[in-house]
Amino acid sequence: MHSSNPFKNLKKDIPASIVVFFVALPLCLGIALASGAPPFAGLISGIIGGILVGSWSGSQLGVSGPAAGLAAIVAVAITDLGGFEIFLVAVVIGGLIQIIFGILKLGIIGYYFPSSVIKGMLTGIGIIIFLKQIPHFFGLDKDPEGDWDFYQIDGENTFTEIVHIGEYISPGATLIGVIALAILLLWSNVLQGKSKLFEIIQGPLVAVVIGIIYYVLTRDVGYWNISEEHLVNVPVPDGFDSFIGQFKFPDFSQIGNVDVIITGFTIAIVASLETLLCVEATDKLDPLKRVTPTNKELIAQGVGNVASGFIGGLPITQVIVRSSANIQSGGRTKMSAILHGFLLLASVILIPTLMNKIPLSVLAAILLIVGYKLAKPSVFKQMWSSGWRQFIPFIVTVLLLQFNFLLGVGVGLSLGIIITLFQSYQNSHFLHAVESDDSGKHEVKMILAEEVTFFNKATILRELDSLPRNTFLELDVRNTSYLDYDVVEILDDFREKAINREIDIKLISERGIVENPASFTEFFKLRPKQDKFKFKRYK
Repeated sequence: MHSSNPFKNLKKDIPASIVVFFVALPLCLGIALASGAPPFAGLISGIIGGILVGSWSGSQLGVSGPAAGLAAIVAVAITDLGGFEIFLVAVVIGGLIQIIFGILKLGIIGYYFPSSVIKGMLTGIGIIIFLKQIPHFFGLDKDPEGDWDFYQIDGENTFTEIVHIGEYISPGATLIGVIALAILLLWSNVLQGKSKLFEIIQGPLVAVVIGIIYYVLTRDVGYWNISEEHLVNVPVPDGFDSFIGQFKFPDFSQIGNVDVIITGFTIAIVASLETLLCVEATDKLDPLKRVTPTNKELIAQGVGNVASGFIGGLPITQVIVRSSANIQSGGRTKMSAILHGFLLLASVILIPTLMNKIPLSVLAAILLIVGYKLAKPSVFKQMWSSGWRQFIPFIVTVLLLQFNFLLGVGVGLSLGIIITLFQSYQNSHFLHAVESDDSGKHEVKMILAEEVTFFNKATILRELDSLPRNTFLELDVRNTSYLDYDVVEILDDFREKAINREIDIKLISERGIVENPASFTEFFKLRPKQDKFKFKRYK
């Protein structure tokens, strides 16, 4: 049973935090570069996302930090608003709005995303991670690590970048990438079950250490060396003053600027949606199936964004790449997210020079594994076998996500809603026909569903109009809690037709049985039509 003591699971959380740290480090720097912001801004938001948001959050496995999905918004906003310091005001405003969202309990929105869309989002992101890491694995690093967009900031797209690998391949980066990938596969598939030592010391840590050793030993070898452009690039301050100088502060003289406020609202809405989607996805991946309180999560994210904006960081969301890496590495509690934040902080303050010896191809190997685990072929097979109602929103989300995160989720969600409405349209009632009796009269039983809305008008009208002459209709509404006025009007209109077609009606409800009711409207005691959308139990 899972313990509420966060320190009890440190033997699992510490190794997981190290893996998340190695995944987060290049992403924090890459997303900052893709956003047109200082590299240190990405590290600030990663540190705050780990330590502050991780502490406030109710999510046990979610990891927060700078989000690739916001990079385009950030890049445009910094330019349009006239500077990074003005943009930071919008980040603070966005955080305050998120806190208000949480207080107003708007986190409930997260529960309305269909499972097929969440699985599509996870799989789609897995494919993006995998495809985007292939160039880095071979030493083609023109596009920053955190640029997840299909159309990249280097002028290429996801596929043309892969096609051009042959022109820019780095033998040294590729060799150590292959070695790192082999270590990771050996560790997870063979060694991990052999000894507790291999569970405490994680494969990614070994791969990174080997990568650093390889870089140092081959620095002067020429053909097999790794150039600096293929390494992590953490800012290295000259001293304390230089370190403090990396922090930027908001220009609050612009707090009344309408454009700044609009940008703040945009950040709040997009960051909240991405967070709620990630929360749903992370809860699905959680082996212990814990449920994250979404309103508390919005408040935690808001607090994180206010803090990040105050000291020069990028907007923060809960991020599926880091969260899934945390889960896959055996993380059990929020301590893994918090510890990864402290590791980021320590790396920036104590060992930035050592961090800058880590080959990007080694980190790409770690992310290739993360991406593959999210988008296994078995997931497609499972969704296909679940039927078209699950598979269509899933595959549409996967495909469109490759071009734009919100487009994929939005269209997938819309399809899910349409399919749900279609099912509602089909399931408004149940018919049971009985053979004609000795008098030649047909018997038909119609049982109405729990909720029958105006959307069900057409199918009910079609069924009633198709009844043959000389029919005995038994209409059962005992399970119906909501009956729309439009449907009751159809029943009243049909009552007039029934007389001419020699159709007898028996209405069965919890209030009793009525033969050939003179008026369905009177029976259900409905108010005038303008109240038709009020839910009321008709018994």
